[in-house]
Amino acid sequence: MPGRLQHKAALITGAGSGIGLESSILFASEGANVLLVDINLEAAQKGAQLISQKYSNIKAIATKADVGKEDDIKAAVDKAVKEFGRLDVMFNNAGIMHPADDNALNTEERIWDLTMQINLKGVWWGCKYAILAMRENPTDEPKGLRTGGSIINTASFVASMGAATPQLAYTASKGAVLAMTRELAMVHAREGIRFNSISPGPLKTPLLMDFLNTEEKRNRRMVHLPMGRFGEAVEVAKGALFLATDESSYMTGFDFKVDGGLSSCYVTPVGEPALAPPASLIS
Repeated sequence: MPGRLQHKAALITGAGSGIGLESSILFASEGANVLLVDINLEAAQKGAQLISQKYSNIKAIATKADVGKEDDIKAAVDKAVKEFGRLDVMFNNAGIMHPADDNALNTEERIWDLTMQINLKGVWWGCKYAILAMRENPTDEPKGLRTGGSIINTASFVASMGAATPQLAYTASKGAVLAMTRELAMVHAREGIRFNSISPGPLKTPLLMDFLNTEEKRNRRMVHLPMGRFGEAVEVAKGALFLATDESSYMTGFDFKVDGGLSSCYVTPVGEPALAPPASLIS
């Protein structure tokens, strides 16, 4: 059977590791040609090579871009269109969680500005150039290809929930991503361009594990997780895949929470998790 993204083209930022890399592999497994974008070109190239080894019929290309620079994002979108002839899925996933990000009294302005530059402006620019590309997508009904597309923006559960372990700039940037995604969804709803955000809970990724570098930090968060474990990047990738496909064709302006029940929880259950987390696609 054809994949759910057969004949389509996707651009994923932050594709060198974590959610971005898992999503790149998963999207490719469903038939999408993928442009892996990362500030770490070597990591993106390794991801593209892995996809090419797994799926010989898929075109996977790596390119370097700093999403905090508008010209880099424009160049990445232009490259996707040049290589694939179209852009159907834009996954604005790249972001930072700076170790010096703290509360209102301790966070330096340079940390605030850097976080906003990458986490918020980078998403804005990704949306901007994806819109322009998706308006020009050629239609090929037999292949299921149409104008428009799906734009997915990575937010976070902290955009909806407060925490006494502050990362003020990160939290504010992700809250802004939610608001911007909703607005863009309404503006472009009749153009066939859908906008949805995805809000991961705490994940066992290098980004978060580097931040939670002590047992005390990890346990402070684990006690609030109903499923008794951190999430895996591949679990968020599966949510992103749903938002990327036509299975979510009547969804726009939605925040898809992949948080293990965290945002619905008051008191967590006791005991150990009955099921192991799913395996990574990176192998």
